[in-house]
Amino acid sequence: MSVKNMNSGDGETSYANNSGVQKVVMTKTWRVLDETLKDMLTTDNHDSFLKCMKMADLGCSSGPNTVLVISHIIEQLSENKHVPKQLEVFLNDLPDNDFNNLFKLMSTNTNTKTNTKNKNIEYYIYGAPGSFYGRLFPNNSLHFAYSSASIHWLSQIPQGLEKNNKENMCITTTSPPHVFEAYSKQFERDFTTFLKLRGEEIRGGGRMVLGFLGRSVADPTSKDEFKTYTLLSETLSGMVAEGFVKEDDLHSFNIPIYAPSIQETEAAIQNEGSFNLDRMEGVLVPWDANEDYNNYDNMVSDKTNNTSGKIVANCVRAFVEPMLVVHFGSSINVDRVFDVYEKKMEEHLSVERSSYFIHVISLTRKT
Repeated sequence: MSVKNMNSGDGETSYANNSGVQKVVMTKTWRVLDETLKDMLTTDNHDSFLKCMKMADLGCSSGPNTVLVISHIIEQLSENKHVPKQLEVFLNDLPDNDFNNLFKLMSTNTNTKTNTKNKNIEYYIYGAPGSFYGRLFPNNSLHFAYSSASIHWLSQIPQGLEKNNKENMCITTTSPPHVFEAYSKQFERDFTTFLKLRGEEIRGGGRMVLGFLGRSVADPTSKDEFKTYTLLSETLSGMVAEGFVKEDDLHSFNIPIYAPSIQETEAAIQNEGSFNLDRMEGVLVPWDANEDYNNYDNMVSDKTNNTSGKIVANCVRAFVEPMLVVHFGSSINVDRVFDVYEKKMEEHLSVERSSYFIHVISLTRKT
């Protein structure tokens, strides 16, 4: 199984309406993003894109977060001394991504020209469907690339897992050693391919900023960084016992996601060799972070608040449901799965306020 697109449209279970945590992850990249753009525009080679700067948002998906990040980048460019006159933005995701909804949002919330502090930037937005584990753009055609909450998705489920991971759907502290190795090697292959291809597409001196799920510890057996999925596995296991899910289907269900350690990420960048690693940070984002993140402390301290489980359940459903439907078929009642999962998640969060560990990195294409 390869990665499927998120729930499309703008309904109750759509990614567009349940991507609050991805929005927070994205905003956590902004300090590094802003500094990278500022540095890029003040270096000696800025003349190459003062007429028209070309950038890509890789793994953009279909919700309002794309509008927000593109608007933020344009604002940052406008505030610089050296401002490109024109900007071409390529929005990339898998071909089945809901580009119709995305461009509807873009047309509603943006214009083709922005005027910030009397500095005009004309910008043009295009779709670029395809996997970012394949070539997307001509040689040396991009000045800048950005990706948030996407690189942790692998190109495929690692080969050789079959039913060896039993009731786990990705790596956990109880996964066998060869499962850890299979996922780690798949990430190494995919991330190396990603870097190589972007190295061909981005001009010398061009920049790239990435934010993606990572591990806070080197040893994957010492901490369950995928507890959100462990709880979903437990939910499905309970439904097996009740006769609602087939055991063989559960034991063969794995998802193509991996959270690399800092050491794995650094090693892949160094070994591939197309980019210099300028900066790498780790930030924490609560599982139940959402649109009201600025009021998060008050939300947590409110003991009568019972929305956290629903927030996490809806977020996970937005990207896992398509994979569940493909694997389990019509035999699974998705609504029931996530009703149970929501309760299990609420119980967990009442005891432990868990967070995702996010890698934020800034890279420069070697000249």
